[in-house]
Amino acid sequence: MKLSQLVQGLDFTLDAGSLDVEISALEYDSRKVVPGGLFVCLTGFQTDGHDYIPKALKAGAAALVVEREVPVPEGTAVLRVEDSRAALALLAAAWFGHPAEEMFIIGLTGTKGKTTTAHMLKAILEAAGHKVGMIGTIGAMIGQERVETKNTTPESYELHSLFRRMADAGCSHVVMEASSQGFKLRRTAGVQFDIGVFLNLSPDHIGPGEHESFEEYLQCKRLMFRQCRQGLVNIDDEHCQEVTAGALCPLRTLSMSQPADYRAGEVREERRPGFLGSRFTASGPVSGEFLLNMPGRFNVENALAALAAADLAGTGREAVARGLETVQVKGRTQVIPTPGHYTLLIDYAHNAVSMENLLSMLRAYNPHRLICLFGGGGNRSRLRRYDMGEMSAKYADLTVLTMDNPRDEEVEAINEDIKVGLARHDGKYVTIPDRADAIRWVMDQAQEGDIIALIGKGHEEYQEIKGVKHFFSEEQVALEHLASGGAAGQG
Repeated sequence: MKLSQLVQGLDFTLDAGSLDVEISALEYDSRKVVPGGLFVCLTGFQTDGHDYIPKALKAGAAALVVEREVPVPEGTAVLRVEDSRAALALLAAAWFGHPAEEMFIIGLTGTKGKTTTAHMLKAILEAAGHKVGMIGTIGAMIGQERVETKNTTPESYELHSLFRRMADAGCSHVVMEASSQGFKLRRTAGVQFDIGVFLNLSPDHIGPGEHESFEEYLQCKRLMFRQCRQGLVNIDDEHCQEVTAGALCPLRTLSMSQPADYRAGEVREERRPGFLGSRFTASGPVSGEFLLNMPGRFNVENALAALAAADLAGTGREAVARGLETVQVKGRTQVIPTPGHYTLLIDYAHNAVSMENLLSMLRAYNPHRLICLFGGGGNRSRLRRYDMGEMSAKYADLTVLTMDNPRDEEVEAINEDIKVGLARHDGKYVTIPDRADAIRWVMDQAQEGDIIALIGKGHEEYQEIKGVKHFFSEEQVALEHLASGGAAGQG
């Protein structure tokens, strides 16, 4: 592709060379540059792409995108831009033939619930007969094909590469988690979302390498409503007006507690062998009673967002009902089929707030016993461990202390910190350091009516120990134990 074709729509100054040059590849990693390639110099938290220009030129780069004047050999095209990250996004879209424009794109932003809501939307759209792409925390899906990704919102080059694969595979819709980092680092620059959804906002991701302040975090979230055709806003969140300030699109609203375009209420817990879910009533353009294959009011709130977004995308009520009744999200209140006399679930809750939300919700199902199995992450705040221990003691009848991702710390030391929190409510506990052993033990001890929550790992399929990630799947451990005849329960 000619450089002149690639840069259409890009605001730049040509510092050297000519646009009449053939480009063989687009790269932002100097290690991947090939002869004839265009190298985009990104400025990161720890590295500066401008420092790698000599390496890129040695590899044969024919053109550079830079943010400042740089000396280059004669004949090299140099395009100077204000923001090379935004430039990379626009160049990537052009390089892959603007695939996002070939599909209906729904973006979800918020501190909590993006992954769950994305899965709900995917299930609803598939129930309506669409092939759906999905991009988020647990990777990307092209229909039923799983693709590993490094970030919730991938770097713009990878993002448009995924869009191209999805479009070529016949996907008509894409549901993606649009993270605050994705907006800050301009990974979604130039993407026009057909629907942009705001779920909620709470102080998070503030610190080195993330956001300098809550105001910056808020500002990044605002960008959603400056690059979408239709906005959908949860007005129950206290920050909804701030997030939508300066919106450039029409807005529709959803709420669990006040007048809105889309409403949900009358939430009722439903539990039976192999099922832990919720019933709720919706009103507005989509109305009636719905059964959700996930427990808890916060999941109903996510379901309302999915229902509303699906309706705005032209999906009928029947598909909404089928999708919500069958949706399952790996590692998010994921119920594992058991013999029937107790309930076993896996959840990603890994701090005190998410633990309290989960455990208080499970209490509403009136279990015979609520058992919480978890550990603490190594190289993390000890205060987080104290607070997690306190939440488990407050809500669970029994805590099983075990390993999470100890990293460079000893499991025993981490669990001693958790015990400090457990002591605040005189919580009953047992300690089984090996997580697989702990899961098998707690399943074997299960009694009629128990709810067992394995928390902290969620969708993760590894344990990080001394700098090495070892394969570990809670779901696999539980299913293999059931298949072996274990966990028959005590009755």
